[in-house]
Amino acid sequence: MSFAAIKLIHITSIILSYILFSLRGIWMIQGSPLLTMRWIKFLPHIIDTILLTSAILLVSMIQKYPGFNIWLSAKIGGLFLYILLGMVALRLGKTKKTKTISWILAQIVFFYIVLVALTKNPTLVF
Repeated sequence: MSFAAIKLIHITSIILSYILFSLRGIWMIQGSPLLTMRWIKFLPHIIDTILLTSAILLVSMIQKYPGFNIWLSAKIGGLFLYILLGMVALRLGKTKKTKTISWILAQIVFFYIVLVALTKNPTLVF
């Protein structure tokens, strides 16, 4: 598979993952029963698996690795923070306020990761 095809899969899975995370967060804030639907429990795992697989393929194709490339390390660090905040927002948070704040912070971290990916600059100083 070509680099362009894998990159397209990666970007598409990022968009789908973000839309689904945002939707789940809105449903959580609203207290919607839609959040308990069966497909909403497994679809994020499928999308995120495709996202992670495509990321690993892209990293191996460009031969730039975390630890050797600061911007890639920043993206990975941001990803771990995003996952942690997402877990608090959608599962681990004890109150709706905690969940909502975590969801908003996860949104900010997501956009940081995207900006680092686009600029290859973890400090976002142009």
